[in-house]
Amino acid sequence: MALFEVRKIAVYAEEIHHDFGPPPAEPVRKGAAMAVVTNPYVGSYVEDLSPAFDELQALGERLGGILVDHLGGDASRIEGYGKGAIVGGRGEIEHGAMWHIPGGGGMRAAIGGGTSIVPSTKKVAGIGARIDIPLTHISWSYVGSHYDAIEVGVPDGPRDDEMVLILAMATAGRVHARLARGFTLEDRGKPGVPA
Repeated sequence: MALFEVRKIAVYAEEIHHDFGPPPAEPVRKGAAMAVVTNPYVGSYVEDLSPAFDELQALGERLGGILVDHLGGDASRIEGYGKGAIVGGRGEIEHGAMWHIPGGGGMRAAIGGGTSIVPSTKKVAGIGARIDIPLTHISWSYVGSHYDAIEVGVPDGPRDDEMVLILAMATAGRVHARLARGFTLEDRGKPGVPA
């Protein structure tokens, strides 16, 4: 029997044509897939949350595949990613934290790569809460053009005994990225550059 019953999956996607500057050669696609699931750990303190790992990783791969489809269907085009969780009022912040490793691993499996840390955030909140999901480059977190975020939420979730588990992706960095002294992938490994 599943620990996490999926009540619904919601997807939000953007196609960014410009941000008050010249249009890019092709629009940037950015979006998030969100699963509203039951939280099996509400109501009492549970010491060992590890039984959730495999199920959450499978859910991460499923959500990742859904999101890739909504962003054009080509996983090799994904350049940025992030994740997060909104825990309903009867849960605890650690219930959101248990999403981070399996959710990120599932997303990497769905896109067939990703070597940099998947940035994350989480909070405990009520129905209709929104959250900013951070995004960074999938190969190196220091790529300045890909420092970004996407705000998402589900109008009827999470209920007190639910969580909203979120994965986010982008096909490029910010549409008009021009961060002063920002690193690029080509900078990685040079003297004085963070590893």
